[in-house]
Amino acid sequence: MTDAVSLAPPSPSRRVTVDIPTLLGVRGGGADHVEWSRIRAAQLFAGRKMALVLLAANIAAVLATGFLVRDTVPAWQIATWSALLVAVAASVGFRRLAVHHNGESQASVRDLRKTGWEGLALGLGWSCVPILFCTHAPSGTTAGLGITLTVLMTAAAFAMAPLALATLVFLGYLGAAMVIQLLIAGTTSAAFGILGFTLLLMAGCISRARALVLIRANEITLNERDETVSLLLREFEDTGADWLWETDAMRRIVRASPRFAVACGLEPGAIDGMPLLQLLAGPSWDSGEFAPELRTLAEKLRRRESFRDVSLPVTIDGQGRWWDIAASPRFGDDGEFYGFRGVISDITELRASEDRINRMARFDVLTGLPNRLMINETLVRTMGEADRWGGRYAFMMLDLDRFKAVNDTLGHPIGDRLLGRVSERLEGLMADGNLCGRLGGDEFAVIVRDATDAGAIDDLARRIIETLSQPYDIDAHTLYIGASVGIAIGPRDGRTAEMLVRSADLALYRAKDAGRGVYRSYEPELHVKAEERRILEMALRTALENGEMHLEYQPVVDARGERLVAFEALLRWTSPRFGIIAPEKFIPLAEDARLIAPIGAWALRTACEEAAKWPSDIRVAVNVSADQLQNPNFVTTVTSALANTGLSADRLELEVTESVFLTEALGATKVLERLLDMGVRLSLDDFGVGHSSLGYLSRTRFSSIKIDRSFVRDAAAGTREAVAIVHAVIALARSLDIDTTAEGVETEAEHRMAQAFGCTNVQGFYFGRPMPVEQARALAHGRWKASAAA
Repeated sequence: MTDAVSLAPPSPSRRVTVDIPTLLGVRGGGADHVEWSRIRAAQLFAGRKMALVLLAANIAAVLATGFLVRDTVPAWQIATWSALLVAVAASVGFRRLAVHHNGESQASVRDLRKTGWEGLALGLGWSCVPILFCTHAPSGTTAGLGITLTVLMTAAAFAMAPLALATLVFLGYLGAAMVIQLLIAGTTSAAFGILGFTLLLMAGCISRARALVLIRANEITLNERDETVSLLLREFEDTGADWLWETDAMRRIVRASPRFAVACGLEPGAIDGMPLLQLLAGPSWDSGEFAPELRTLAEKLRRRESFRDVSLPVTIDGQGRWWDIAASPRFGDDGEFYGFRGVISDITELRASEDRINRMARFDVLTGLPNRLMINETLVRTMGEADRWGGRYAFMMLDLDRFKAVNDTLGHPIGDRLLGRVSERLEGLMADGNLCGRLGGDEFAVIVRDATDAGAIDDLARRIIETLSQPYDIDAHTLYIGASVGIAIGPRDGRTAEMLVRSADLALYRAKDAGRGVYRSYEPELHVKAEERRILEMALRTALENGEMHLEYQPVVDARGERLVAFEALLRWTSPRFGIIAPEKFIPLAEDARLIAPIGAWALRTACEEAAKWPSDIRVAVNVSADQLQNPNFVTTVTSALANTGLSADRLELEVTESVFLTEALGATKVLERLLDMGVRLSLDDFGVGHSSLGYLSRTRFSSIKIDRSFVRDAAAGTREAVAIVHAVIALARSLDIDTTAEGVETEAEHRMAQAFGCTNVQGFYFGRPMPVEQARALAHGRWKASAAA
């Protein structure tokens, strides 16, 4: 038989499987060794309780057998057999009586297997009866012996059932002996009858053994559950934060524990009979100003339904606390309502912890302002309220101007303190109902719940810019920053939070493009431009691999001898979809989209490859962006381009603008130093039109300075300021042994001015426009003539 019975053990995650081999002790109980060891101990103890019954049955059967065969079997045989069998039965009985059990006892598989030998010993002793005593006995005696043995087998199946292995061995051995004897005697029908009877007794034995195991397993389960409940009750009694409570049908406290009374700030005797709701309401009971949570609790009590996780604010001795309440109704057998029984837990510390976590999740740690999550939640809530009442609302995005320079020059600790001061000023500008917060970095946001007055919104934006632009005194530093503001009005500029934020972001970009320090409102064409920018960016991402990029070359001429000295490589993009796209349009887009590195690397390799085909005295100049120099791998890019093309390093000139030095903390200067150590020339482009500083010239070994076209044009026209600036730049460069190049020379007058002022080189339409590579190559190999070039 291989069927099994499933038991539900104390833990719902474990199950004890009872199969026949495990029940008999032939094998262990697998992973459930703890439960089975206790069950086996219970089996042995059950056998102990029936040990005397089994011994008495054996002695009675011995006496009955001796009496039946007294006339057919010699007395000495009867006496010998009787003595041996009684000795075996007594030995088995005393072994069973030696077993002790206290509810936690355990027994091994080996202990259970030993009982099989006891059943075998008894089986051997009783199997002698049909073999020795029934052979020559008359039919009446044989029938009497058969009845005696069947009664004994029945008694054994009942008394020895807990020890299934011993019982089955005994029944099997004795039943087999009787069947064999009956077959020898020729009584086949009686043999089959005994066989069926034996099998029936064995099945009953197994059934009783299983029942015992089930009972014991249930007892173990109940005991462990009782222990768990007792432990919980003891914890309730020992802890100071959980209390059991009970009410009658009128919601009055009954049988209150002293600890519950102490927790309520009352004497133990004063709490009995007090209405539960009055107890929980505290001082607000007389005023009638109840917390909404108390009304919720009252409604649940009125409905007489179970509830849990009802959090309620209470006041104990003037101190605010939070209690969590759970309860179930009590009903009698007749359905009569008796009241409620439940538990109260003090969750004040848990609520405080949750509040701290909630604040950390919704407030910026550095400034204490609402963060992006809370700003978004507030905006969604504001939009929902405005939609119900038909109101207008505004969302502002703020970006600090020149904040990055503070971080890069003075360090992040000063930058963090500056952000804290900015947040304080911003909070001071907020009227009731408005909210300001930090989106991240140096970006802030303002939500105006009532934007009916458009003039008030503009006035707030102006005050924000003026206030944030005032100087800041931090650690002996006087810092000057500014702010740009983008404004979106809802629902006109967006009916969802995402759309409104995007509209404000587009307006902020417009404010930055307008020169910063101003505010701009969203206009529909901004979205059109943003969409055009997005489409153009998608086209730019595949322009290089599709072969849409090419270089044009503009000559750079010696100002005195009018000798061709270099070409400046200029990047051009011709899109099959959009046509020719101006560099001033797609270069900033490439920088924002992080595409300038691969495009710049391609331009560098292509220019070096072309310059290697020119005469050795002609250089090539390539523009390099700040983003490229912030990448340490740019040195490897330049080295690879020179090595693969065979161009000498002194024939490559990299042109950078002053914006490179604004990111000095990111390592741009170190990259330039490594390039200079390789022999690459360095030119400072557009000198004077940006954040010019003489420190740039002292820290970096420039080969040349390029004077911006605006100064060249104005100086040629005789503008005094421009003349002074050009004179100063050229004098400074000459003292530092740096060449100067006048850019944008388009007329003979401008050319003569550059010569007169002492410029080293000139560049502009007067000497040649940017030209295709074939024309530049021919010009490099031909004789340079200024008139022909012009």
